[in-house]
Amino acid sequence: METMKRTTNCGALRRADEGKTVILNGWVHRKRDHGGISFINLRDRYGITQVVVDSDAPAELAALIAELRNEFCIALEGTVRSRPDSMVNPEMATGEIEVVAKKLVILNRSEVLPFQIDEESEVKEELRLTYRYLDLRSAGMQRRIKLRNEVSFAVREWMIGQGFYEIETPTFIKSTPEGARDYLVPSRLYPGKFYALPQSPQLYKQILMVAGFDKYFQIARCYRDEDARGDRQPEFTQIDIEMSFVNRDDILSMTEGLMGHIFKKTLGQELPPRFKRLSYEEAMERYGSDKPDLRFDMPMQDFGPYVAEGSFQAFKDALAAGEADKAAAAARGISLAGGGVKVLVVPGKADYSRKQIEELEAQAKIYRAKGLAWMKVAGTETESILEGGIAKFFGDRAQKITAGLGAKPGDLLLLVADSQRKIANVALGSVRSKLGRDLGLNGPGPDGVPRFEFAWIVDFPLFEFNDQENRWEAAHHMFSWPQDKYHATLEQDPGSVKGDLYDLVLNGYELASGSIRIHDSELQKRIFKIVGLDPLEAEQKFGFLTEAFKYGAPPHGGIAPGLDRLVMLMAGETSIKEVIAFPKNSFAVSPMDDCPGEVDQKQLDELHLAVVLPPRTE
Repeated sequence: METMKRTTNCGALRRADEGKTVILNGWVHRKRDHGGISFINLRDRYGITQVVVDSDAPAELAALIAELRNEFCIALEGTVRSRPDSMVNPEMATGEIEVVAKKLVILNRSEVLPFQIDEESEVKEELRLTYRYLDLRSAGMQRRIKLRNEVSFAVREWMIGQGFYEIETPTFIKSTPEGARDYLVPSRLYPGKFYALPQSPQLYKQILMVAGFDKYFQIARCYRDEDARGDRQPEFTQIDIEMSFVNRDDILSMTEGLMGHIFKKTLGQELPPRFKRLSYEEAMERYGSDKPDLRFDMPMQDFGPYVAEGSFQAFKDALAAGEADKAAAAARGISLAGGGVKVLVVPGKADYSRKQIEELEAQAKIYRAKGLAWMKVAGTETESILEGGIAKFFGDRAQKITAGLGAKPGDLLLLVADSQRKIANVALGSVRSKLGRDLGLNGPGPDGVPRFEFAWIVDFPLFEFNDQENRWEAAHHMFSWPQDKYHATLEQDPGSVKGDLYDLVLNGYELASGSIRIHDSELQKRIFKIVGLDPLEAEQKFGFLTEAFKYGAPPHGGIAPGLDRLVMLMAGETSIKEVIAFPKNSFAVSPMDDCPGEVDQKQLDELHLAVVLPPRTE
């Protein structure tokens, strides 16, 4: 290898290098033969260089060229030559030059490829994951992994510059209930005992605050044994951050600075110094989601005030049932919002067909809506008319309704009613999201530059009621600080308690979640009691944390942006698999190395384990 070791890479050469003798190493990306002249696009991590083998090349070189196929790994020596102006390729960074080959060595041959590496969009995901080492050679994957590296570097650069310490926390920890199932690791030395892989470094970063480290961060690996759904991975990476002697605004401001640095450093994009803030209640009422896509507005509105004046009984029944449920829940000490009728004004879409509306209705029903009502606005701005759908029930109130909603002739009104206001909000919110995609409202700006719309969602409920188990549970996790004004009445009315919680959302995705933490052991015990955690179990699971709080624990809080999701959004992708080098598929399996796999009996015996398989179903 020393005799043909590269002197430059395939992305570096320019017109100024004309006349130089260079050695390139890489893979044959494409080969073309034109009347005795051969062209090779040679690729490595840095780019592509066109190599030319002229018709007068030595027979030995010509024979090697004839043997070449895509993805052969080769080394070649040649002279840099400028291309004529008419043949410059502006699509390639090296498009001004070509290398005239003098010598070539085949370092390794390639079998016939299972797919063409330059056609990744047409390859099924399972095949890409099976041959991930080939997929990773593609320009798209190389670009996205490069971006991930740059984002990770920018995180470390900014955090350390702000006085944070990067501290590693254990990956073998005590199993604790944090929502999802833990991945368990059996201990060979202590039969019957297990380590767990961390779902997050939550408890350890709080311990670091008790230990006085003040500003901690870590690009942390996390593990959750969840059923396969959506775009989740059993192992993922988050930017874990914790700070002492801070309040919510301090953490929000710090995160805004971090995001601003990342986007400026890696994409050259300026972010606003402060992000929009919405309360959880406002986000749900206006957008039907606690992670709204704000690249387009189209807020939902309350249609409730118009229901009594109309004659549509289904709407009246939904509100009446909601009031009855609200009263019954209040008698049990549970706060409910009651029923709701929500409306979405879709500008200029009165021409939507019945089929298109039925597709939107199917979307709403995914989120438990009983149906999707509609009306179309016609007439003039001074004399509106409601047509189609349920218009006959509200026709004599058309002008009042359209004026109140800000609807204009040519607009489409979409409505969802339910005795549970949250269902009405979420169902219609999902319709809003679908319309954003269908109408291209969440695409790039007029200049073609991707848009990134950040927002903070704050003032989340601290608890939510689990109807199936008839108990309160933590809406996020059990270590979040209740806002001070609720401390005196925590036990009397858990449903009304707001936590010092905050989520950062970006383009319709939850990017980060955090909170001010509980640092008082007695308050922590009160939270455990409200969520029904037995004191003995709480001591067994979290005793080391509550014990630490007794020794001068400082006020502290933190946040944890998801690195995978952040890079995914920055790269313009919709799956985190596109920014992870070796992801699992949708069934938590790695097709490349057939993981998870069986282990032999000797390993099981060493761990004092026996495998009990579920009964076979015929």
